[in-house]
Amino acid sequence: MQSGLILLVHQEHSRNKNQHCKEENKMPANMKEHSFIKGLKSRCLHLLHQSKTTTESSRQEAVNSESRKLTLNPSHEEVLKWADSLDNLLAHKYGLIAFKSFLKSEYNDENIEFWLACEEYKKIKAPAKQASKAKKIFANFVESMSPKEINLDYYTKEAITQNLQHPTYTCFEAAQKKIYNLMENNGYNRFLQSDIYQNILNNSHDHHQT
Repeated sequence: MQSGLILLVHQEHSRNKNQHCKEENKMPANMKEHSFIKGLKSRCLHLLHQSKTTTESSRQEAVNSESRKLTLNPSHEEVLKWADSLDNLLAHKYGLIAFKSFLKSEYNDENIEFWLACEEYKKIKAPAKQASKAKKIFANFVESMSPKEINLDYYTKEAITQNLQHPTYTCFEAAQKKIYNLMENNGYNRFLQSDIYQNILNNSHDHHQT
């Protein structure tokens, strides 16, 4: 009796399975394709989400890494001078690191990267290396839709495009001044009010002695 019941259940299961397969085979091709595309889209969205999360984590780790470089080497007097002018801040090794770290935390570090690239460019003497560096700066920061495109007006971009034909020491001079002014009027003031600057100021090595 028990064996017969088991056999009956097995037969019913097989019948249901065969019926499901038949129904699946009867499914129109466009429905199968729609189901496949829907599943593919779902997987792509999942992978994009994972990629975005990984990118955010990597960027945050880079910011944290920069922050860890901010040692107590600068004196209290030096850190105070950073607040006197952007020139003083950028001229100081740890001041520059601190400012870059702050701008990275705001996802706004393309301006300082461009400014530093221009500083390096002005040190190049060999014409061939100068031309190569000029094209690289243009491709990374100036050209429309470039990876780290900076905010420049049409006329300044056009002037740079013309200068690239015969690159000179002053090829990016006008653009660098504009970006410097932009940093001075925006990011620099926010930096002085940031936790990064205040923590460095409060923990500078001779602060407690004074």
